[in-house]
Amino acid sequence: MTENATSNRETLGFQTEVKQLLQLMIHSLYSNREIFLRELISNASDACDKLRFEALHNSSLFENDSELAIHIGYDKEARTLTIRDNGIGMSRDDVINNLGTIAKSGTREFFNQLTGDQQKDANLIGQFGVGFYSAFIVADKVSVLTRRAGEQSDQGVLWESDGGGEFVIEMVDQPVRGTTITLHLREGQEDLLDGDRLRGIIRKYSDHIVQPILMKKEEWKDNELQVLEEEETVNQAFALWARPKSEITEEEYKGFYKHVGHDFEDPLAWTHSRVEGRQEYTQLLYIPARAPFDLWERNSTHGIKLYVRRVFIMDDATQLMPYYLRFVRGVVDSNDLPLNVSREILQESKDIEAIRSGCTKKVLALLEDMASKEPEKYTKFWETFGLVLKEGVGEDFSNKEKIAGLMRMASTYTNSPEQNVSLADYIGRMKEGQDKIYYITADSFNAAKNSPHLEVFRKKDIEVLLLSDRVDEWVVSNLFKFDGKPLVSVAKGGLDLGKLENEEEKKEQEKEADALKELTDRIQSSLGERVKEVRVTHRLTDSPACLVVDAHDINANLARMLKASGQKAPVSQPILEINSKHPIVLRLKSEENKFDDWVSVLFDQALLAEGGQLDDPASFVKRINQLMLEMSSDEA
Repeated sequence: MTENATSNRETLGFQTEVKQLLQLMIHSLYSNREIFLRELISNASDACDKLRFEALHNSSLFENDSELAIHIGYDKEARTLTIRDNGIGMSRDDVINNLGTIAKSGTREFFNQLTGDQQKDANLIGQFGVGFYSAFIVADKVSVLTRRAGEQSDQGVLWESDGGGEFVIEMVDQPVRGTTITLHLREGQEDLLDGDRLRGIIRKYSDHIVQPILMKKEEWKDNELQVLEEEETVNQAFALWARPKSEITEEEYKGFYKHVGHDFEDPLAWTHSRVEGRQEYTQLLYIPARAPFDLWERNSTHGIKLYVRRVFIMDDATQLMPYYLRFVRGVVDSNDLPLNVSREILQESKDIEAIRSGCTKKVLALLEDMASKEPEKYTKFWETFGLVLKEGVGEDFSNKEKIAGLMRMASTYTNSPEQNVSLADYIGRMKEGQDKIYYITADSFNAAKNSPHLEVFRKKDIEVLLLSDRVDEWVVSNLFKFDGKPLVSVAKGGLDLGKLENEEEKKEQEKEADALKELTDRIQSSLGERVKEVRVTHRLTDSPACLVVDAHDINANLARMLKASGQKAPVSQPILEINSKHPIVLRLKSEENKFDDWVSVLFDQALLAEGGQLDDPASFVKRINQLMLEMSSDEA
């Protein structure tokens, strides 16, 4: 920081991330340069909303000026464009924090994702939110004059920057509350110094803004354009969500989403309804087309804008939507809540619980409708937000069945990593006599697809769901049945195919188990505490052995996940199942000298096949080499 000795002007450096964002926006978003005006008007609208909310508790903040509005003006000779509001305004600290830094969680991760490709980076910037800095798309200098409501009337703040690495800040006399942003336009931006052009941009992008957007009237007189002192309202200046659906165009819905979602892409879908009864409220909720950059940031705030009788109350009201629907954007306007409602009151309010339940049902119904009528669009939704939606199986008991019905998974039916199989699809393809939904969890799709546990299912052409997302362990630990059909892991407990096996097969399996009782006892003695039990299996057709866990023990994949996250996993011993028809198992029946080595290899291979890690890889390799040499000498 440097300070001018003859005044209170200070020159400060931008945060590194701001410099990067400014450069990216100027180059990547230029083709969509009109959005700068939408962003600045949106910020002005938010400032007015915040003043109205704070004035609920302190009406003196209005300073005898409660008619909130946004004014747009231009000066052809000075080549300037001005956006002025009489909203909450900013203090000196507010200016530095809001205009000199980016206080968003996940900022560093956002910049790490940038590629240098202007088109791709433009999409990322859209997810990040462009805000105030979009002014530099069309301006080579930006001035901000502001005073916060309630502060002494002669103390305002002037902020100026050319979009380089620094900005200047100065305390000045400023009797007017609010914020005035002056853009000194770059060469080639002369079309923005035109009233009709500006009105067109405002109606296109900001017609839904609640506050009136005012411009001076213009008329032609004596073949010359005259700018009058009288102002006129350019936008409709009426809450869009309060209008009848029949009067709102698709473009208006999309435009409002871009304001409320701080996005510059169209939404994927939306639902708009008025609820009447014990609670009266209006909801306008959107599904974005893209995930916000901070979707997985636990500290980031995701929620719905809350209004009470058209009065803005708060952004990101997380109490209005469950966490697993944190991607939803929109507005809820209640007729019943008190205007002085706080976040603490929201947490305990029965009315809020009812609104939250109603909003949740609306969003899930919207997704169900999309899945049935627009499957391609739903596929796009699932690819973007499927992992988040799955969290709801364990979080929202009352809607568990609906959420499960919306899930999409990979399965052996398609043998593809694409998640396009629903539980309803699976049930519709179940074989005659099948009464269970079979699944396997693993840490990758290939590990699930190639698991030896699937061998008998492939032989009998029984479909198995292949679950490889980290959240899937959470899902199956909370989802025990769907449509009356229990979900059963193919890697847990004894395999019971019920009516899918005939009596002859069952008798043959019992006969084999009895015949190999001596061998299984011997293998268990050799492995000792490494296994809970050794038994003959009929789930294998090609592999010599596999590991399973008891029905009530946690599976190996979940144990590895817990360990990787630094948590303690309950200790459980696996069960070794052997294939009575495999040559290696048959060899063990007559093996004497190297029996323990063969058994150890069998166990370690089974452990590796299900994604586990060996305690002593070097000994495993050495043992394999010795057995290979011995077999070679036997053949010689």
